[in-house]
Amino acid sequence: MPDDAPLGDRSDVCFAGTVIMNGRGEGAVLATGATTEIGRIAADFGADDEVKPPLLQRIGQFTLRITYGILVMVALIFLITVLRGDDLATVFMLGVALAVSAIPEGLPAAMTIALAIGMRRMAHRNVIIRRLLAVESLGSCTYIASDKTGTLTVNEMTIRRIILPDGAVFEISGEGLDLHGRFTPQPQGVDSDRLDMLCHAGLLANEAELEPGEDGWEGRGDGVDVAFLVLASKFGLQYAHERSRCQQLGSIPYESAQASAASVNRYAGGYEIFVKGSVERVLAMCSCARGVDPGKLQRLEEQANELARSGYRVLALAHRRVEIVPAEPHEFLNDLEFIGMVGMLDPLRPEAITAVQDCKDAQIKVAMITGDHPQTARVLAMQLGIADAAMQPVTGAHIRQAMASGAAAMRELVNSTRVFARIEPHQKKQIVEQLIEAGEFVAVTGDGVNDAPALSQAHVGIAMGLRGTDVARESADIIIADDHFASIVEGIKQGRIVYSNIRKVIFLLVSTGAAEIVLVLLSLLFGMPLPLFPLQLLWLNLVTNGVQHIALAMEPEEGHELRRPPRAPDEPIFNRLMIERVLVNAVVMGCLAFAVFTWQMNAGATEAAARNLTLLLMVLFENVHVLNSRSETVSVFRQGLFGNRFLIFAILGAQAIHIAAMYTPGLSAILQVEPVTLLQWAQLLMIALVLIAVDELHKRWHRRVIPGNQA
Repeated sequence: MPDDAPLGDRSDVCFAGTVIMNGRGEGAVLATGATTEIGRIAADFGADDEVKPPLLQRIGQFTLRITYGILVMVALIFLITVLRGDDLATVFMLGVALAVSAIPEGLPAAMTIALAIGMRRMAHRNVIIRRLLAVESLGSCTYIASDKTGTLTVNEMTIRRIILPDGAVFEISGEGLDLHGRFTPQPQGVDSDRLDMLCHAGLLANEAELEPGEDGWEGRGDGVDVAFLVLASKFGLQYAHERSRCQQLGSIPYESAQASAASVNRYAGGYEIFVKGSVERVLAMCSCARGVDPGKLQRLEEQANELARSGYRVLALAHRRVEIVPAEPHEFLNDLEFIGMVGMLDPLRPEAITAVQDCKDAQIKVAMITGDHPQTARVLAMQLGIADAAMQPVTGAHIRQAMASGAAAMRELVNSTRVFARIEPHQKKQIVEQLIEAGEFVAVTGDGVNDAPALSQAHVGIAMGLRGTDVARESADIIIADDHFASIVEGIKQGRIVYSNIRKVIFLLVSTGAAEIVLVLLSLLFGMPLPLFPLQLLWLNLVTNGVQHIALAMEPEEGHELRRPPRAPDEPIFNRLMIERVLVNAVVMGCLAFAVFTWQMNAGATEAAARNLTLLLMVLFENVHVLNSRSETVSVFRQGLFGNRFLIFAILGAQAIHIAAMYTPGLSAILQVEPVTLLQWAQLLMIALVLIAVDELHKRWHRRVIPGNQA
């Protein structure tokens, strides 16, 4: 074979790590150590640059913005206070108060809890998380590069079509190891006899076994042989009984070099040789076919090629009657009668087509990357909806040419298709690198040692749990326990829920912190005493609000997670909608709290009493505001109040903690709080409820300005 031939086509090379099951031979060592294919995989794997998860990228940007904002505010206040002639102690207290207000101290704990809850929910859906941040990363992905075998297909060869020599075609239903299936059309007369002969040939020239397992039948042996046993069962033959009745007297095991297998059996009162193998190999042994002119046997090969172009793996079967049991069966592999041929597929998983459509609805791109034949990959991709009739597969040879031509050629090639076939391990990594460079958040699936470089290079590496190798699982961030593509889609949904909950927590913490800043700044501008001390601000942020934001991180799905596009890779956490909501709610809370503080001071209350009522009002604002935080676009009145029972308990608990602090000696003195009357509490609650009306008006306005928006 040429040196640049795809790995899958190098039939004259045995790669390091290969296990020889049978046969013997001699070979020359072409490479050792790092120069072998496994060595190249190890080099690619070891040279990977870690890709920062999407959440860390966004949180990093958010942290920088908060830091710069605090520095600007502190500098501004320093100038104002110095110009006013205030003492340095006042400046220091104001600076500390603003810093405490601006920093969302509870965010790390809330993020960890949100991710942990997401991890638990995913585990219930067969998605095992190895790295906590991968929970959100999966929800951020814009591109899924999926393996084919076992992920999109069931990884069980199934005979789906039979073609007899006279052109009769039969379709067979049933997938995988399901022994129940139907022949369409129903075999009758001569066709039934021919099918009986074909099924006997398939089950007798066969080394596989079927055994009952806990979850149904299990195959032992080559997948093709198992498929013939399943076919015989669908036809009504009990393969164990038939093998016992048709005693095997000799055999020629399958070898790839001869591309066929044969068996000598007692059959119908005599001796019969049954052969199965590649169409071209079996046809070369045949001299006739029932119902077909010997001169037209060539047409059968053309039919086989048509099946292959449709994505089928095609095998032929033949037989020969002999008078004696041959001592050397291979000497009798001539003058055979052609029985028919079968087309087999590794069928698509029933849920894969729906899952791919769900990805389309969520505007996530799905690509198939496989080592299979390009036409087979293309046909399956079209059935899944990954590709259309105009899309052509890109092969490993194309990748090599593009890499030699430069980055522009590689970029154009990768963007031109969603089907990659005859791809080598390092090429899969090159594809992933190109997609990341193009700005995609990439999730990659794989199960073998050869997939490790791509799994570690992607934003999210997804290994298969049932058939994945240890190396693949160690390289991955996520393990799919059932190997189903649909589980990946469910994981994406849960990841989006997690990110949405983190945004809700950030909105709650930042908007209440911003309200505290507005309150402090207004007191500074109007020459009023500090409305809340730094310790009281910490009480608000860490205790009363801390109870609530933990419960908010447990919010369930809103229902539209897979009906909206993925977030743009460069979209910050603080997008336009969140900025609008933070400003509106912070200004309302800050102004109302300052109004209450001023009202109390003008009414003759002491600073301590005014601060006590202002602090209680801020706690009530937090209790009300957490309900607004449950959705960015959906009205609070359209959400189930008990959809998150933890939140209801948290609201009541936060209020109870603050009221208890008022009556607790020592703690009340530290916080400078005291009990209030029921009338005062009710009045403050009515003021706090104004916040719901304001946020509802903003949501309504935003839905009208941007119809159908789901931020």
